[in-house]
Amino acid sequence: MRERLEFWLVWLLARGQGWLPRPIARGLGAGIGALAYRALGRLRRVGQRNLAMAMPELSAERREEILKGVYRSLGWQLAEFARMERYTPENTRNWIRCEGLEHYEKAKEAGKGVLVMTGHLGTWELSSYYHSMMGYPMGMVIRRLDNRTLDKFVNDIRCRYGNKVLHKDDFARGLITAMRQGETVGILMDTNMTPPQGVFVEYFGMQACTAQGLARVALKTGAAVIPGFMVWEAGEGRYVLRFGPEIGIERSGDADTDAVALTAACASEMEQWVRRYPEQWLWIHRRWKTRPAGEEPLY
Repeated sequence: MRERLEFWLVWLLARGQGWLPRPIARGLGAGIGALAYRALGRLRRVGQRNLAMAMPELSAERREEILKGVYRSLGWQLAEFARMERYTPENTRNWIRCEGLEHYEKAKEAGKGVLVMTGHLGTWELSSYYHSMMGYPMGMVIRRLDNRTLDKFVNDIRCRYGNKVLHKDDFARGLITAMRQGETVGILMDTNMTPPQGVFVEYFGMQACTAQGLARVALKTGAAVIPGFMVWEAGEGRYVLRFGPEIGIERSGDADTDAVALTAACASEMEQWVRRYPEQWLWIHRRWKTRPAGEEPLY
């Protein structure tokens, strides 16, 4: 019964908001976000805790402003996802643009595959969808939803323009195969992990257990690693899909050392983007939950 309710809730949101004019849908999404901010106390407290630890130099008022922005950004993403099936290159031209595509194309031309290092920043669902819609389909590493009907419904939308889903339960084999075929795969690298899948690297001045799968695959296959995020630029009133320069890979000859170094470089890159757009990152996730041996819990 719960799974059926989950499916119909998402379906109704998608179909209902999908027919609304986009400004109204985004306004409704922002309203849902504001309601969630007030209603979901536990997540709000996690966000407050994360911001206090990561950005202690900010005032309490500024951190609260950032956290409210997070919920607004999530509400906007809900509105955009509800409408994604109707988006085309023509009807998105005035409110989405791409920047740094030359970094992606250069990495692609090398022929060893491209790993797009991304995270829960901006509108990550629209990011990969737009990239495929513009003629650059890619793979996405995701976790299967418990509700399989809902999982299929969501993935059918994600893959409308040729994207492919790589499930985490077949992560390594699928990713290596994709790189050997010169394909592109996006990986969300900003969630809490546990060893041995994760290694501890610095993130906002604290040790954060971070997925090392991207680094392992890049080192094994020679694939290029580039950052890519779609963020809302308030000054322009539109989304910008941005790709950054390739993240350099240094090889010491020790696979474990090299994997940690590349993972740390990715975490550092991720932090720079979050600092630039703090209202658009998922601060309500317990990013620093896993602690090194002997450390006290942070939550």
